Amino acid sequence: MSLKNKLNRLKPHLSLGEEREKSVIKPEPSKIEIPFCERWEKENVMPYYFDQEYCLIREVKYPLSIKHGHYRFSDFLTAIEIWNQKPFSHPLSAEGHRAEELFFFDTETTGLGGGTGNVIFLLGYASVSGDELILRQHILPHPGAEVPLYHSFLERVNYKTLVTYNGKSFDWPQVKTRHTLVREHVPKLPAFGHFDLLHAAKRLWKHKLERLKLAVVEKEVLGVERIDDIPGYLAPMIYFDFVESKQPDGMIGILKHNETDILSLITLYTHLTFQLHGLDINQTRKESFEVGRWYSVLGEKLEAEKVLSNLVEGDDLTSYQAKLTLAFQYKKDRQWEKARKCFLGVVDSKDLKLILVAFVELAKIHEHRLKDVRFAIDYCQKAIKLIEQSQQLPKLPSQISLDQLEVRLKRLLIKSAKHTG
Repeated sequence: MSLKNKLNRLKPHLSLGEEREKSVIKPEPSKIEIPFCERWEKENVMPYYFDQEYCLIREVKYPLSIKHGHYRFSDFLTAIEIWNQKPFSHPLSAEGHRAEELFFFDTETTGLGGGTGNVIFLLGYASVSGDELILRQHILPHPGAEVPLYHSFLERVNYKTLVTYNGKSFDWPQVKTRHTLVREHVPKLPAFGHFDLLHAAKRLWKHKLERLKLAVVEKEVLGVERIDDIPGYLAPMIYFDFVESKQPDGMIGILKHNETDILSLITLYTHLTFQLHGLDINQTRKESFEVGRWYSVLGEKLEAEKVLSNLVEGDDLTSYQAKLTLAFQYKKDRQWEKARKCFLGVVDSKDLKLILVAFVELAKIHEHRLKDVRFAIDYCQKAIKLIEQSQQLPKLPSQISLDQLEVRLKRLLIKSAKHTG
């Protein structure tokens, strides 16, 4: 910012008895040279002038009929309708939202660390407008142009809920940090809701994906194939080269990478919605179980029971996991007989950890709820025997140990002796 402009900003504060000036010095675009302007224009990139500086903005429009991965963008509209027609409490619920109110957001930065040393050089987002999807990207031409970057970004923001991938931990905290440095010259950050799809991806696919980077989820789950994509880790190096050389080709590659990230967020949100409502015809039993378990954790008992009850028939691991999850839900609801039957059904599995948990829970229910000490002793002894004889038993849950079980058995034997005596 020029000295003249800074003095003009201070003038209202120095004036006494005068009305505060609200005028902003208008830039003189003709005096600002945009390197490789014609090349940028071919990529739908135009300059944005503010405060005698500029940033670059790329805008691309897609018809909703375009397909990205397994879904068309119009399927996202269906996803919003589903949440509004079948409302229940869920972190990804768009109940009360219109499609236009979701804002799919991603950034590119000079590093992965936090703090003021990390600069955001690309702010990208997409949202539905009428029968189109509009994607915009705000580009920082050099580190000194953050005022026009954030001014251009914030003056066009109009949304109710942010949708990101790891945005709660990284992208938005970085935006808040950088905004703090220029907040006297740009609009305030708006309040909003936030759907972070990374957490949903972890819940549904951690059982089958070693890594949960968006590019991996795209390929393995969403059917998105990237062609000639620039790896994200090269983005900072390419940006610094762009700042020095002004050549746009490398940055254009980063724009395409960021564009794919944003479009994949729309496909991912759509797919997650279909998964959570049981509308994905290719949904696996394991995915259904993870959906049911998520509902159970959230306290959505009816939804959890509906999903998990469809999985309990069978002798695969998923069936027994569903029974165990249902058993704990019934236990929490004090439905002791239903819980007992589900725990008993888990005993037939071949998973030693599941069997051990079931034995311990059966011992607890029979001792404290059904008041049948004989069965409590029997299940406690079976749990102890399983631990002592098994050489392949996995890491035990924190609430289960051989010492704890032996203490329990001793107490049960004393109870039994008093009862028979």
